[in-house]
Amino acid sequence: MTSRSQILHAARRLIDQDGWENLTIRRLAAEIGIGATTMYHHVRDKEDLLFLLIREYADQIPHPDLPDVPRDRIVVAMTAVHDALAAWPWATEVVSADGFLVRLGEKALWLAETIIAGAVAHGCSPEQAFYVFRSVWYYTVGEILVRSHSARRSTKEPSAGGLTDILDASKVPLLAALSEQPELTTQDHYREGLEAFVDGLLAQIVGPGR
Repeated sequence: MTSRSQILHAARRLIDQDGWENLTIRRLAAEIGIGATTMYHHVRDKEDLLFLLIREYADQIPHPDLPDVPRDRIVVAMTAVHDALAAWPWATEVVSADGFLVRLGEKALWLAETIIAGAVAHGCSPEQAFYVFRSVWYYTVGEILVRSHSARRSTKEPSAGGLTDILDASKVPLLAALSEQPELTTQDHYREGLEAFVDGLLAQIVGPGR
């Protein structure tokens, strides 16, 4: 008998080896040693399999200690989401489309609820609070995907010369000067950017001074 845990374990192994894009139901079935028809008794399709993996992973995310200030609760909860997805960046690509929340487990929903509730406690309406959540979610997904894609490209041989030889300092002097500091692109300012973004969103909706 093949269990769901066996299927998910084998799927994670194949994803770690070759990426989630190359995972197929047929290949997974062969990895386990069962027929593809038997596999479909456990999962409907590849998308269903991926969300089962993500749901299992999300259920392992620990609840962070939440501060009393509503604004700070938003930041802490979203940072927990970011850190979990940054450790599993392929999952970010799968859940990057709107409507993903309903397919995740209680732990992921709890984090989203915490962010929305924090915005409501700050003075937003539920609709405005969802706008805050969606905005910081987009920011977080974008940050993770850019870093993930950049990391993949860095494993390839860089083009000769780099940006320093491509940019014309007479036309874009600031960019040309900054291109001589490649370490700038590797610095992690997610938390600072998130805090500034949340402050700006809340001030825009509710006003300063809260």
